[in-house]
Amino acid sequence: MADADDVRRLALTLPGVEEMASNGFDFRVGNKGFVWSWPERRPGQRRVIRTDIAVLYVGDEAEKQALVLGEPERFFTTPAYDGAPLVMLRLEQVDTDRLAELVTDAWRMRAPAELLDD
Repeated sequence: MADADDVRRLALTLPGVEEMASNGFDFRVGNKGFVWSWPERRPGQRRVIRTDIAVLYVGDEAEKQALVLGEPERFFTTPAYDGAPLVMLRLEQVDTDRLAELVTDAWRMRAPAELLDD
């Protein structure tokens, strides 16, 4: 079972990563977000920063749908993210090895070319 501390630890091991000031976690590379806490929005209420759920950049709609449909216990989306290559991940549903893979993949898709290994 992973948590926000695992996200932070994993993200900060990657080259060029900056942590943005946040009530949860928010990581960027090359000024592009790749993993952050989910800002849950409920009608008529203030948004709540959920550190038990990570928003991950996944690259495209096909990957997003594959994750959401293939592993609905782990991944989901909301109408606010329609058309965006982002999924929400329930951190308690993944181990740290899988989380490392997901965070690294998100970083790789957003990192400038000079940070990537050839």
